[in-house]
Amino acid sequence: MAMSRAWNKLLRSRYHHHMSRSISTATTASDPFGPLPLIPQRRVVVTGLGMVTPLGCGVETTWKRLIKGCSGVRALSLEDLNMKGFDEETQLQTFEQLTSKVAAIVPCGTNFGEFNEEIWMNSKDNRSMARFIAYALCSADEALRDANWLPTELEKKERTGVSIGAGTGCISDILDAAKMICEKRLRRLSPFFIPRILINMAAGHVSMRYGFKGPNHAAVTACATGAHSIGDAARMIQFGDSDVMVAGGTESSIDALSIAGFCRSRALTTKYNSVPQEASRPFDCGRDGFVIGEGSGVMVLEELGHAQKRGARIYAEVRGYGMSGDAYHITQPHNDGRGAILAMSRALKQSGLRPHEVDYVNAHATSTPLGDAIEANAIKSMFSKHTSGALALSSTKGATGHLLGAAGAVEAIFAVLAISHGTAPLTLNLQQPDPVFQDGFMPLTQSKEMQIRAAMSNSFGFGGTNASLLFTSAPVS
Repeated sequence: MAMSRAWNKLLRSRYHHHMSRSISTATTASDPFGPLPLIPQRRVVVTGLGMVTPLGCGVETTWKRLIKGCSGVRALSLEDLNMKGFDEETQLQTFEQLTSKVAAIVPCGTNFGEFNEEIWMNSKDNRSMARFIAYALCSADEALRDANWLPTELEKKERTGVSIGAGTGCISDILDAAKMICEKRLRRLSPFFIPRILINMAAGHVSMRYGFKGPNHAAVTACATGAHSIGDAARMIQFGDSDVMVAGGTESSIDALSIAGFCRSRALTTKYNSVPQEASRPFDCGRDGFVIGEGSGVMVLEELGHAQKRGARIYAEVRGYGMSGDAYHITQPHNDGRGAILAMSRALKQSGLRPHEVDYVNAHATSTPLGDAIEANAIKSMFSKHTSGALALSSTKGATGHLLGAAGAVEAIFAVLAISHGTAPLTLNLQQPDPVFQDGFMPLTQSKEMQIRAAMSNSFGFGGTNASLLFTSAPVS
């Protein structure tokens, strides 16, 4: 009820502001066209979900394993480095020099809950696609079928868009191409090299497969990519650019060069190579870096009236989207956590909710010593009157590792599922909580059944880019 009143108040204030501005800015010689036309506020809801993660392929498999406390992290193998074009000695030397030898890798195979490479990568139509594109296609297909939105009419396709981004694309293809230059074999370079590495090709392939002619968009904001892609898509619907958007993030970063790069920046865990499933431990005193992961998460977003008219199942409403920049450091957040606070507060302001009305926060916390503590303090500051036990908090990266460009989308889906299922997922491997947690303010160490009417998902990326998404329970029709 409070949310409904706040929403109506926001609509009235925007309408009166626009009308007063329209009256006071009549057409003049200096303003020959007058004010922009009034755009009605359009509410955005989630009607379909799809994902490929280290916990499994598909929403059902991933969610069940997450809630049970399973881990998608395993030991890195020589084959995982994706160096088939190099001799064995080079492969072995590369593997030995990697300081982090654990990863969160999508399970592949033909069994239920596994990513089927024969369907999504090795078929005649998909051989020219990189893995990150294949993950996006698989997730998008599940989300669209879940939403029951596979339109055949041209008008509906023209009102459906795609917003899927990635963080790094296909680094292994770039490594292979560089090797060809060194070996003076450049004429053997595949004509698909450029289309395979372009980030926007994930969105492009989804739109081409289903004939969607609405906005075609690809955000690239490091580890905030998935969240920005969903938030941007919601605004496209709100602004009237489309009625339906297929939105999310994807990543396939398990390769020698990507892992080596993060190792050199000292971002990855190195202490738990012998016990991989304990390596990702957000908010724990024993954390020493993140576990690199891969996967994809995609949502179908839809204008509320459009969804209701066709009788779609509504998981949740996209209520708020906040963004900010740290303007501080290429990889580290400022100690005051101001960037995170700004993103969260802007999402709250847009939503019309107050801090105490948020029931669950899915933290960005990646298991790094600095980042986790700064975010925890920011959440504590933001929800200071609500952190005595009522606010459920967790980082699901303990189970999935850090999916980089896909993380924000996968975790946004977890926030939506928390609302839909009435269950807040746990933080895996939290054995000795960081000293910042006290007086009832503590991440969940077990999944908790509870009423969740509003859930926030945080995503922060290199370059100081921050995004917060706020979801609420489905509107009553």
